[in-house]
Amino acid sequence: MNNETQHGYLVLADISGYTSYLAGTELTHARDILTELLELIIQRFKPLLNIVKLEGDAVFAHAPKTKILRDETLLEMMESTYLAFRDRVEGIRRRTTCQCNACKQIPTLDLKFIAHFGEYVLQNVSGITELVGSDVNLVHRLLKNHVAEATGWKAYILFTDVGLTQLNVKLENLHEQVEGYEHLGEVKTYSLNLRARYQELIEARRVFISSEEADFIITRTVPASPIVIWEWMNDIQKRLQWEGLNEIRPLIRPGGRTGAGAQNHCAHGKNTFVETVLDWRPFESYTTDASMVIMSCRLEEHSDETQMNVYFKLKMPLPRWLTRPLARFMFKQMKLEEYYDTLVRLIAEE
Repeated sequence: MNNETQHGYLVLADISGYTSYLAGTELTHARDILTELLELIIQRFKPLLNIVKLEGDAVFAHAPKTKILRDETLLEMMESTYLAFRDRVEGIRRRTTCQCNACKQIPTLDLKFIAHFGEYVLQNVSGITELVGSDVNLVHRLLKNHVAEATGWKAYILFTDVGLTQLNVKLENLHEQVEGYEHLGEVKTYSLNLRARYQELIEARRVFISSEEADFIITRTVPASPIVIWEWMNDIQKRLQWEGLNEIRPLIRPGGRTGAGAQNHCAHGKNTFVETVLDWRPFESYTTDASMVIMSCRLEEHSDETQMNVYFKLKMPLPRWLTRPLARFMFKQMKLEEYYDTLVRLIAEE
């Protein structure tokens, strides 16, 4: 075990409203529902974070900075976990026919996250690994905050000032607040309303090139989770290792983040072009418009591997019987498939 001081992200996912939900409900059903929701959170966390332990209705995890190169992935992971949580809560509600209090009160459950960046040490006592340090204490103290009191929100991500700075994403519409704790002093926090974000994402218009519409398709099986592949396909420094580009420079970030409308300036040899994001569904799919080509990528997880399907459509006013052979010729000349073979190899080596 590494006994040196580590620097990394500390994340707590806490099921909001569980204490009041538990009071007066049937314990057996409440336990089963909690188990299902905690398992979902753990499943979503594991590819990116190290699970430290379960704390009643909360999951505590960490990740050394060296493990997360594209910090925005952490934000996307928490948001995608919340989307899955909301969908699961609604799914449980719909499928149950039980009229006990535990089952009827399922919609009252929600989820919040505490995200901080700091120092900690891994300590092993009788085979049990714990995290030790003032920053670990701070994350747990921040569970008792005044965000809900000030905003009425039950679902949110609370970033410490240090955590948001490290994330390096200029988010908009954050609730700013100062929390104070004995021995730890005052802590500046920024909170993101997850209910509003959930509505924004589910109402967003979907843009995706289907297999029927595509002029060219690349399919690869990758021995990694969608989160790992997502980071390799979207982190600028990692893209430069496999994609055949000389330069990728961020131009536009709507709302301070990557998403629909974001743009990058890309250089491939002597050619330059602007890449525009048309659709953005973290760890599931995204679509970009790059000069003459629209590209959609979909990631489908199967056990310990992921099927990566990439669809290309030429932006040309030509009939399909011409664009398909033209695309095959163009991409063969570009050695496009070799780039994706390199991607798979690099991920496997990592």
